[in-house]
Amino acid sequence: MSTSSSDDFLRMGPRIRVLPIIHGSGDYAVRVRADMLERRFDCLAVPLPPSLQGDVEEAIENLPAISAVLQRDAGPEGAGFSYVPIDPCQGVIAALRLALGEHMPREFIDKETPYFEAQTGVFPDPYALKRVSAEGFAAAVLPAIPTPQPGQHSERIAWMAHRLHELEHRHHSILFVCSLLDWPWIRDAYMRRLPVEEPETFYSAIQTHLVDPRTMIFLFGELPFITGLYERAIRELEEDNNLSIDGIKELVLVARDHLKETLPRVAQRITPQLLSIYFGYVRNLSLVHRRLTPDLYSLVVAAQQTAGDDFARAVAETARDYHFAINTEVKRYMDLAWSDEEPPKDELGLSRMFLRMGIGEADVPGLGVVPMVNRLPGQAFSWRSCQLRPRPAERDRQRWQQRWNPYGQCSWPPEDDHIESFQQHVRDQAKTLIGADLARSEKFTTSVMDGLDMRETLRHWHTGDIYVKIIPPSRGSIEIVVFLFDLPADPRRYPFRTTWFAEHANESTLAFFATDPMQNLIGPGIAQAEYGGALFLFPPRPIPNIWDDPRLDTADTLEERLLAAALLHSREPHIAVVSPKPPPASWRRLARRYGRKIVHLPLKRFSGQTIERMRQFHILNGREVRSYAAEFIRDS
Repeated sequence: MSTSSSDDFLRMGPRIRVLPIIHGSGDYAVRVRADMLERRFDCLAVPLPPSLQGDVEEAIENLPAISAVLQRDAGPEGAGFSYVPIDPCQGVIAALRLALGEHMPREFIDKETPYFEAQTGVFPDPYALKRVSAEGFAAAVLPAIPTPQPGQHSERIAWMAHRLHELEHRHHSILFVCSLLDWPWIRDAYMRRLPVEEPETFYSAIQTHLVDPRTMIFLFGELPFITGLYERAIRELEEDNNLSIDGIKELVLVARDHLKETLPRVAQRITPQLLSIYFGYVRNLSLVHRRLTPDLYSLVVAAQQTAGDDFARAVAETARDYHFAINTEVKRYMDLAWSDEEPPKDELGLSRMFLRMGIGEADVPGLGVVPMVNRLPGQAFSWRSCQLRPRPAERDRQRWQQRWNPYGQCSWPPEDDHIESFQQHVRDQAKTLIGADLARSEKFTTSVMDGLDMRETLRHWHTGDIYVKIIPPSRGSIEIVVFLFDLPADPRRYPFRTTWFAEHANESTLAFFATDPMQNLIGPGIAQAEYGGALFLFPPRPIPNIWDDPRLDTADTLEERLLAAALLHSREPHIAVVSPKPPPASWRRLARRYGRKIVHLPLKRFSGQTIERMRQFHILNGREVRSYAAEFIRDS
């Protein structure tokens, strides 16, 4: 009596084990490597034609340099190419790479065809392999695998089954790595011994090209950054069983580090708490899309929604970064490829050597843009758009700066509405603090007045009396609110100082010091800056420019001049000051000199994200710029 096991499910006779995979999956590449190390095989069979063997194996030897082996179509038109991606996360490439290292015989058993018809499918997330065996995964997908249509696909299946029969006579233990879509029909053809016809003779040119680093995302099955982590794990003998998840975390942290170098103020907002929210958002988006691991779209959308366009762009740019160079010149080209500069074509000639991949096509050196078909097609892709604020090239910024008119400046109305609403909220908070100084407690008689005073009630618990609060109406109002975001303020960091007047009755008169807007031009006639401190006078009225007023020349620092201007121009006895530190004694003395009082509100009383959002503002070079500014300004 014979017994069967799950291991027999993927066997074709006693000498052949088939391992069906999803092409381009890092999880399957890890499973293929583990299967080859756990079991003893004396031959590896792969679904590629024999004519490609020499070029493919030579390209694999050159890893981690990423290349593609191209075969030109030999049909009457002959305008397109089929290609083999030399991808470390490609299961077939991973198997060949290990077989080459172990000196295991390799057999390319696919049928030679003058052109190639790719078969893609929609598969479950291969991350399930962490809990499910390869046999269980293949069995679960089996009912959904479509029957091959008559034509090239069926002929290739029958030919590969025929070649496996031939290999059985020379080898005792064969591993056949093939697509999850093909294995049941190859097994069926193998069992039925379907007749085959010899392939027709034709000539087709084969060439190998390095892939342009900017277009590797169209070649890889995984994100280029994740592919780089798999490659690093192979070369440094690191653990790679969970890189499909841990790699995402590392990608986000590296993106944040890149943002610290370019936009440190934006990077400060990406706190551990915000990252926790971000990863929760990514998880939910992945589940909505019926995935266990996130795709690039989910990563970028979640970054945009939680931390703004700058972080989303950093995540997208980091995700496509595969940073393994094969020599110094190519590394220099790759570094230039990520910059705003043009690659030095005449100096290195490298740009003509690189294959530039696209969606279903590629720019082949010497031939131009031609159709391309992947010989190892995996998961079917769905392309979705995500609108991010562009980062202009340096040459564009220089052109915009030359055309900037220093005498025509105005604000961006949506930002005006936000900051006016916020400063009105601060004004109300300050009024409450003025009245709180006059609050008193009384025993409860007939009315709870302004609420129970729990402190006094507990203090007199032994008497059984209940105390209530009485808060008299506040006297006076708050006319000026001063924000001091950075103490002490460095004059070199905040060279832009001016006073703006209100355009209508609902706006405040504004005086502020900020970073140089000319250093951050984001569009034609649009600059971005960051407040170091600001003074809001409401209701608005004209005042002299505080930065030219000689009455304020006694102030030593930017914040003191702003505060002195508030004390000078306020018609109310109180001014509200929002700052990270309590007012020092020198500020109190200054207030007494002008007969005013400072109502201090700590900056940490308000959300850090709200404060950072209020600090950033845009300057438009004329009111006509408002007609198109929304294309370049997006709420972060």
